[in-house]
Amino acid sequence: MANKAIKYRLYPTSEQCVLFAKTFGCCRKVYNLMLADKIAYYQSTGKKLTNTPAMYKKEYPYLKEADSLALANEQLHLQSAYNNFFRDKRIGFPKFKSAKRSRKSYTTNNQNGTISLTENSIRLPKIGFVKAVLHRRPETDWVLKSATISQDSDGKYYASVLFEYDETVTPMNNPKKVLGIDYKSDGLYKDSEGNSDMGHKYYRMSQKKLARAQRKLKHKTIGSNNYKKQQQKISKIHKHISNQRLDHLHKRSAEIANQYDVVCVESLNMRFLSNKGFGNGKATMDNGYGMFLNMLEYKLRDRGKYFIKVDKWYPSSQICSRCGKRKKLTLSERIYKCECGLTIDRDLNAAINIREEGLRILKLAI
Repeated sequence: MANKAIKYRLYPTSEQCVLFAKTFGCCRKVYNLMLADKIAYYQSTGKKLTNTPAMYKKEYPYLKEADSLALANEQLHLQSAYNNFFRDKRIGFPKFKSAKRSRKSYTTNNQNGTISLTENSIRLPKIGFVKAVLHRRPETDWVLKSATISQDSDGKYYASVLFEYDETVTPMNNPKKVLGIDYKSDGLYKDSEGNSDMGHKYYRMSQKKLARAQRKLKHKTIGSNNYKKQQQKISKIHKHISNQRLDHLHKRSAEIANQYDVVCVESLNMRFLSNKGFGNGKATMDNGYGMFLNMLEYKLRDRGKYFIKVDKWYPSSQICSRCGKRKKLTLSERIYKCECGLTIDRDLNAAINIREEGLRILKLAI
């Protein structure tokens, strides 16, 4: 069995917006109460506390107005984060949720049709039928499991509906078209056929507009209505940039997944590459290369094709793609020149080597 989520835009009424806000607040309140009690209990006894949202409903009666399954899911999320910390301290201890900075969302489960899709709306527990744009319909054999309701910083509401289905896609036996992809910090990628993606610096394109909006915010009184309106304008600019990037990455990944049977990439740590030491953190985050690889992976899997990850320590930039000799290059050297007479773009040479190494890994796996 496999899971797939479809995200729909919601258009709630003013009353439904109030109910959503209450549920967001109740989930945050329960999470913080349970976390505070867990910390106090562990400090006094040295043992883990198992607490539930029902323990707080008598002291805080307004919690009864929220969806009980949403509160139960908050308990599960906290318990998972709490146990993960004791399993591996590097993960970090759970933090309290802030009313200003935390993401506004909650998850509720489908029980006997409490969540359902109609022609132009989504039925949700405690909320009722919420108007929605159902741009994509699930298959007839998909089972609706849950829905995650969220509100973005620009004020728009969304429902991510999770479905369970029987995954029957069979992998290809004889893949033919193979592509190697190398990451480019000044673009998105360079592939083994010489194609590059260089045209999506959406944050850079909107940077001046964003800077003007942020300067205007500086001259507003904190907490005033004008201050909040300006914050909304800034949030809309950020959301527009994010939507542009996602649209571009979805189109590029779908194009590659449709054309090629095997795609080979390096398993890079994008968070490490975006640190201050390299001096290109803004460009790296603007690329969205990590999201691009995630999209490629699930789209290839859905089509029964192969997504191969080559180890990040594989010296793809140092090996000659013609003779196999190894030569160290500095980051400023963009042309690879080998003793065998090969003169080639550094990124193209790396992409070809990634393709060959990926094919070798695939042959061992099949």
